[in-house]
Amino acid sequence: MNPTLFDQLSKLPERYKTMSTKEMEARVRAIKQQLGEELFIPGHHYQRDEVIQFADATGDSLQLAQICADNTSAKHIVFCGVHFMAETADMLTKDDQIVYLPDMRAGCSMADMATIEQTDITWQYLQQLFGDTIVPLTYVNSTASIKAFVGKHGGACVTSSNAVKMVEWAFTQKPRLLFLPDQHLGRNTAFSLGVPLEHMAVWDPIREKLEYDGELEDVQVILWKGHCSVHEGFNKWHIDDIRKNDPDMRVIVHPECSHDVIQAADDNGSTKYIIDTIESAPTGSRWAIGTEMNLVKRLITDHPDKHIISLNTNMCPCLTMNRIDLQHLLWALETIVEGGRGNVITVDADTTAQSIHALERMLQFAK
Repeated sequence: MNPTLFDQLSKLPERYKTMSTKEMEARVRAIKQQLGEELFIPGHHYQRDEVIQFADATGDSLQLAQICADNTSAKHIVFCGVHFMAETADMLTKDDQIVYLPDMRAGCSMADMATIEQTDITWQYLQQLFGDTIVPLTYVNSTASIKAFVGKHGGACVTSSNAVKMVEWAFTQKPRLLFLPDQHLGRNTAFSLGVPLEHMAVWDPIREKLEYDGELEDVQVILWKGHCSVHEGFNKWHIDDIRKNDPDMRVIVHPECSHDVIQAADDNGSTKYIIDTIESAPTGSRWAIGTEMNLVKRLITDHPDKHIISLNTNMCPCLTMNRIDLQHLLWALETIVEGGRGNVITVDADTTAQSIHALERMLQFAK
């Protein structure tokens, strides 16, 4: 996108900076009532409370992908999440449905760690090294162009909810897989299925180098050297500290955490899995949760009968998820009502067609 246009789409008008919270909330409710079923607001679990209160549906990446795929009635979909999620929504919905992102700065640092240019170079190198023995998998936290690449080459998208099923599927297609852009989810999932760490290589897209010390024929999984900056903020010593000071506290973490954290925790799973586990936990149980802070704080509020803390008490919310606030949500809605186009997210037809192959392979395991 042109930088000047990006700045224009991202700069919040001054009038929204002086409105009271009460006034903004009243305006959002009024617009939701005015637009009725023409408006649909999906919200990711990591969103701020001030935004999530207006969501028509909440969920993790997989849930929201399914909801958007099934939605055929809403004319305006205002996605409260990040850019790659809005792209996915645009690709899975009808042509006459319009997807908006309230703040164009709401991106994903992990998704930005794998560009299509880097991926093309990587694929050529790996094909020369291993031949036609690799199926690519991309975490849904990736750009539309990466999803299209994976779809074109017979691969699929993955979420933290269905990663095990998708890795199992990949190994029925080819003896090796390339997992991008999150090395931790790829490593943890493959390890849980019995792939030893010594059979996993890491591809460094910056140095254009395969990091591996063993015999090449032993490589089963090639991990892209990317990560989630939020979940890398949890360390094994956080768990060691919990074990020492509160041995009755259970530790549950997201599979985007590093391998040593996963191995030291009591349990791990997707955002939905973590929520469901806490909801079903007995009264009085004690939990340290290793995932995004907005969600942890919401779980603390929603479950006063349980003692819940963040595994890292100094953790900040996801900065890019946190970009969307009440002001930007209201701005997006008023732009729609006024007949403006606003922050519309569109993916071109060719990219969409290739991406759909990867997304549909993912969704077939989610029914």
